[in-house]
Amino acid sequence: MIPLWDDIPRSRWPIITVLLIVANCVVFLQELAAPPAVREQMIATFSLIPARSTAFVTGAPVGFSGGILPLFTSMFLHGGWMHLIGNMWFLWLFGDNVEDRVGHLRYLLLYLAGGLAGALTHWMFNLSSLVPTVGASGAIAAVMGAYLITFPGARIRTVVPLFIFLTWFDLPAFIILIYWLALQLLSGVASVAVADPMQGGVAFLAHVGGFVAGIPLMLLLRPRRRSSAASW
Repeated sequence: MIPLWDDIPRSRWPIITVLLIVANCVVFLQELAAPPAVREQMIATFSLIPARSTAFVTGAPVGFSGGILPLFTSMFLHGGWMHLIGNMWFLWLFGDNVEDRVGHLRYLLLYLAGGLAGALTHWMFNLSSLVPTVGASGAIAAVMGAYLITFPGARIRTVVPLFIFLTWFDLPAFIILIYWLALQLLSGVASVAVADPMQGGVAFLAHVGGFVAGIPLMLLLRPRRRSSAASW
């Protein structure tokens, strides 16, 4: 299923969502423009390498910049065009309405906290992995979790491939999001069962961790009353 747009209007321009998309795109273009050696150094420095964070926790001389900072900087790196485009599309689709509901700064906090939750989830299941992990998927999954409990009945225009044909449906948001979460959970369980600390892959459990974290974060951060005044 490929979600295209929803039917929820917004009352203000999603400036934080736009800035996050711009930031991710700028960083990715810098990755592409950098010489191979510089690109490899960027990934080594700013990606999440679970074994390095584990070393920090156990007291090894890794330093804050090696063990903790990548939990955040890794959110702004991507492994390729499709990785970037898919993440940014989902962020735009679900992020504008969540930002509209909670306000700009609360939304940014939700995004970063959800990304941190996703990174920590991936780390806990891959403590000795030396494979660099990059991507905003955990943070975007938190936005999707927040969207689920806020707009479960929203209608989302969705492309569904049926054999060789593409069919259009307007599906409730909760069906799309629960289906997506189930896929991530099943794939994550399967990836843990065959885990190899030297092999890469998709960090499915980071998606699950971010999504689950987005639900209480939304309950905590959303205003108790809607106001016509703009809030940051």
